[in-house]
Amino acid sequence: MFQIQETIVSPDLFDKYFVCDYATCQGICCVEGESGAPLEAGEADLLRKYLDAVRDMLSPEALEVIDKQGVSYLDVEGDEVTSIVNGRDCVFTTYDEKGNCLCAFERAYRLGKIDFPKPLSCHLYPVRLARYSGFTAVNYHRWEICRCAEALGRQTGTPLYRFLKEPLIRAFGKEWYKEMEEIAALLEQNPLKR
Repeated sequence: MFQIQETIVSPDLFDKYFVCDYATCQGICCVEGESGAPLEAGEADLLRKYLDAVRDMLSPEALEVIDKQGVSYLDVEGDEVTSIVNGRDCVFTTYDEKGNCLCAFERAYRLGKIDFPKPLSCHLYPVRLARYSGFTAVNYHRWEICRCAEALGRQTGTPLYRFLKEPLIRAFGKEWYKEMEEIAALLEQNPLKR
């Protein structure tokens, strides 16, 4: 484990490889899972704020869920997560004509309609954050549906921390990421023995 500012970072971020293989997985991480996407404090407010910008992209079923229970709920662990449709799809999942999933907020962001890309947990995936008193753990979450992304990451030689540069900077800042790069440079000279 590595300490960077107030975080404890898993060595997996340096020595595991990952690049989303959207052509293969088609964004299935927006569909599969036991609950919705974890939300940071205040993110549910952002989802409500930008709901009108994405409403016309959402399915009738998703709109019905949002109208009944809102954009989020508390899961079995007491964490606030995005609402889901029929125990599967995030309510903000959209599909193109080929069946590919894409977050409605990400679509609106790419079109310049809003300045919020998507919930941080989605942006950071497959990294998950666990907040404790005094520090935040930054861990790699392995999921069978992402095996193709691991293979593509190995093929391209892209370590997880580099693939997630933008969301890691969004979460922790440029100085934090600079320290991440310094550790990576040291590890290139002295690789981890695990």
